[in-house]
Amino acid sequence: MRGTGSPSIVGLMRVIEISSPGPADVLCVADRPNPIAGPGEVLITIEAAGVNRPDLMQREGLYPPPKGASDIPGLEVAGRIVALGPGEPRSASGRVWRVGDEVCALLTGGGYAEACAVSGLQCLPIPAGLSMIEAAALPETHFTVWTNVVERGRLASGETLLVHGGASGIGTTAIQLAAARGAAVIATAGSDERCRRCESLGARAAINYRSMDFVEAVKAITNNRGVDVILDIIGGEYTARNLACLARDGRLVQIGLMGGASATIPLAPIILRRLTITGSTLRIRTPEEKGAIAAALEREVWPLLASGRMKPIVDRTFPLADAPSAHRVLESGQIFGKVVLRNDTGSHF
Repeated sequence: MRGTGSPSIVGLMRVIEISSPGPADVLCVADRPNPIAGPGEVLITIEAAGVNRPDLMQREGLYPPPKGASDIPGLEVAGRIVALGPGEPRSASGRVWRVGDEVCALLTGGGYAEACAVSGLQCLPIPAGLSMIEAAALPETHFTVWTNVVERGRLASGETLLVHGGASGIGTTAIQLAAARGAAVIATAGSDERCRRCESLGARAAINYRSMDFVEAVKAITNNRGVDVILDIIGGEYTARNLACLARDGRLVQIGLMGGASATIPLAPIILRRLTITGSTLRIRTPEEKGAIAAALEREVWPLLASGRMKPIVDRTFPLADAPSAHRVLESGQIFGKVVLRNDTGSHF
């Protein structure tokens, strides 16, 4: 018998608010009314929430949530469905969600909390064998890597991908996904030890960008051919250097601006080598657009996770109330993989 539950549950939940733009200490515990599941939505009691660099930017006042989104930070969660909104909420693959289902979900905000309401299209079943902590580390990076590397970058088996920030959540996901799909991967990271860890995940080679010129290293590794796709979170002065790394018909996919939002680039290589520069953002997309990515992930990537060919890399976890420490450690640049917040108090429903 399919459970329905009430789309709203009276009471308060614990959340992490941004008291004002600033450093990690502006994150504070507060009480908010429990969310209500709208049409096509599910209400999830959150067991774990991923921490991502967009959360840090939102906290600093540099990345405001889209209109209508929660002001509570947090873009990915894992937990259990406790209520269903009107309209028989479904996954993008057509799965009818039921009360009690264990899911992970991509959010536009609201993950640093004990509960959230989200479109059923943005939810995915937790891959077999993964814990809630591991599942909470999946949505943001996997949605991002799939749409940018596979869909926009058109990376094919036998091609070569250069991943900047190979030790990040995005980087560790991109290395594994590209390798699993038959591509060769070159990663950059900030130490020899982190480079070795990137190689252990499937990178054919890793470049310590602090001690080597990655352009010269890429040329050496590829015998001057260059790479087919670059996934870049840096921007700024990396842009012209990235173009120098691309092979003929190469594609640069820009998904971050950690090094700056402006760049001066030579146009001649773009013409002569038929290069493409593209990029995207995920947060402002509609539930239907995110659902299309979710359906592709469930079909193409979830079996890799269930079989163990890919795995989420969680560096460390923190209790929800200690979100400031989670932000500080992510800002330190010493993380390999993801940081996850735990709801140690259990369900309040």
